[in-house]
Amino acid sequence: MTVTGMDEVRDALKSIAQSQTQLLSAFESVSQRVSELEKGRGATGPSRPTNGTSRVDSDDVLDPSPTPLHAGYTTDPSLVSAEAGTQQASKSAAAIGKLEFPSRVILTTYPKQIGINPFPMEWGHADPVKRGPVVVSRNTSTIRRRNAIGAHSGSYSIYYALAVASRELPLDHKPDFTNTEPAVNIGPFPQWGDKKKIVAMDPWGHQVPWLFKDVMENENVDLRPTIAITKAHMKLPELEESVRSGRLVPDGKVCINSQGELAVTKVAVEPVWYLPGVAERFGIDEGTLRRSLFEFTGGMYPELITRADIKVFLPPIGGLTVYIFGDPAKMSDSSKRLALRIHDECNGSDVFGSDICTCRPYLIFGIEEAVKEAQNGGCGVVIYFRKEGRALGEVTKYLVYNARKRGEDRASDYFKRTENIAGVKDMRFQALMPDILHWLGITKIDRMLSMSNMKHDAIVGQGIPIHERVELPEDLIPADSRVEIDAKITAGYFTTGHRMTDDELKAVQGRIWEE
Repeated sequence: MTVTGMDEVRDALKSIAQSQTQLLSAFESVSQRVSELEKGRGATGPSRPTNGTSRVDSDDVLDPSPTPLHAGYTTDPSLVSAEAGTQQASKSAAAIGKLEFPSRVILTTYPKQIGINPFPMEWGHADPVKRGPVVVSRNTSTIRRRNAIGAHSGSYSIYYALAVASRELPLDHKPDFTNTEPAVNIGPFPQWGDKKKIVAMDPWGHQVPWLFKDVMENENVDLRPTIAITKAHMKLPELEESVRSGRLVPDGKVCINSQGELAVTKVAVEPVWYLPGVAERFGIDEGTLRRSLFEFTGGMYPELITRADIKVFLPPIGGLTVYIFGDPAKMSDSSKRLALRIHDECNGSDVFGSDICTCRPYLIFGIEEAVKEAQNGGCGVVIYFRKEGRALGEVTKYLVYNARKRGEDRASDYFKRTENIAGVKDMRFQALMPDILHWLGITKIDRMLSMSNMKHDAIVGQGIPIHERVELPEDLIPADSRVEIDAKITAGYFTTGHRMTDDELKAVQGRIWEE
């Protein structure tokens, strides 16, 4: 075929694409009008017969028009099509209550499907506009433009769905972001433009409503922040005791008063995963990662399989919170000292004071040391990850507790008890943890307030040197937590003290329930 012939084919294809876009726009306009008419007639009865079924396709033109079967759900297996990605909605759903969902239940989408036009995403580009926004909403005005899989708010997306289903939240609600700008400025830093350094969060997530305001308004696209920055005061009973004992000295700035009240900058972060980068961190191929995520989230996200062109995933997990003591600008200043505590969630100890582990004592110690570093002209940071029970969950953790306490609860069996139930010692997988350090602009850590070898290795492996490691003082270790801490030290946790022999480890025994 000649060059001229190729140009003609190209022009013809372009013309067809434009025609399809125009047709789709016209179809949407008619559908919207039909929806308005149905709403108007809803008080006097259904706008059309409800004795049939409505076919729901994933691979057809996406149709936002309403149907009497608004709930899009059927309890009758005979009405579910065998065709992949399709479902039929039953009239019995009308009894559930009418919500103005789109008429077609979009179970999945495919690349190059008619009507699908995702926003370009160039992960790691230093210019946020050229990088592109993270678009994940299934709002009718946005679903065609999605370039991400999942949902905002992580595990809380389920509560969002419940709020919509119970009519506490309008289906078409969009937030008003007036006065929600970050309380302090953080970044940008060179690390934000390196797709090898940040793969588990959106570095521009705190500026979305302002960076992409024109896109949101002119194209009616639903975009939301995945990071928020605020300021607050912190009060903990141990901090008042720290002041009384002289470990903390009020300065009116960081430690505000004799009650140990602290001034703190807080950053909340929701996870946003760049799948190729996450796969690389774990040393696996992207296809294996996608398949495993699909299978072990109950098949909730079929686009992990059908949309290989979409590289971003908002997983249904908890995020993290950063607590900054002192001037946040000093975090990225290599001439200033930085003290850091990386802490993984432990509800029983952190909140309710359980003494079976060292979590709360180390958290309080980390906060104290972070405050001291800030008072000495540097900066202190505590980062709190939602990884309850070593990311095994609280139910598994309590099952392990039961197995320990019904046995002899010896340090020598500490990890074995967990492996017997969970199959692994630990599922926190610290490979993604250093991303938040890159986002904060941290390039070195003067004092690492952690004994964890996994955390240390992950941070150093990402090119951030650690100059000093600080272990938890002996006098802060609860008696019943000796089983945990001695087992961890023997397994590789940092210590300047004694590492027990196997026989010594067998002699370390926890409290039984009756004591």
